Amino acid sequence: MLAAFTASLLLITISELGDKTFFIAVILAMRHSQRLVFAGVTAALATMTVLSVLVGQAVSILPQVYIDWGEIFLFFGFGVKLLLEARHMPNAPNTEEEEEALEAVEGAGLHSRKSSIWGVLIKAFTLTFVAEWGDRTQIATIALAAANHPVGVIIGGTLGHSICAAIAVLGGRAIAGRISERTITILGGGLFIIFGAVAFWEKFGH
Repeated sequence: MLAAFTASLLLITISELGDKTFFIAVILAMRHSQRLVFAGVTAALATMTVLSVLVGQAVSILPQVYIDWGEIFLFFGFGVKLLLEARHMPNAPNTEEEEEALEAVEGAGLHSRKSSIWGVLIKAFTLTFVAEWGDRTQIATIALAAANHPVGVIIGGTLGHSICAAIAVLGGRAIAGRISERTITILGGGLFIIFGAVAFWEKFGH
């Protein structure tokens, strides 16, 4: 359980910094109550984590050898893909993800700071949930849950998402301007490869 918790926490925390959901939280927190935005964003990410773990547990009914190799190839595949993408990225703030997040928020309305409590909560939840659906961290969470302790994955993933959401809400604008898309992508790619190597050693290295 500790290994699942640690892997999930590290993977989510590194991968989500500077992601689209991160910038959605940043933009919403500049316009509305930080507490409400944090609550809505965290609830969405926690819900997504639980759903991903449930899917992972459903996948776990497959033969163990398929699960083991699937996890390994998935982590290595994501890692190599991210490192290759990083080669063509400028060492500058992640403006593309920020623009996509701004477009999503603008499209959802809620420009007034006097928006109702439930209005802010629902928009923060919905925008974050939709942005996270199908994201690589969701797929990685499914893979972790298929081969590891589900409770550890849920706790680690939820905590990782909460940390990123707190950073985005409390100081996201100042931090966002200093987050290099290339650096985060390299860190994420390296982390995926490390997880792939660890998974291979655990399954076949003995």
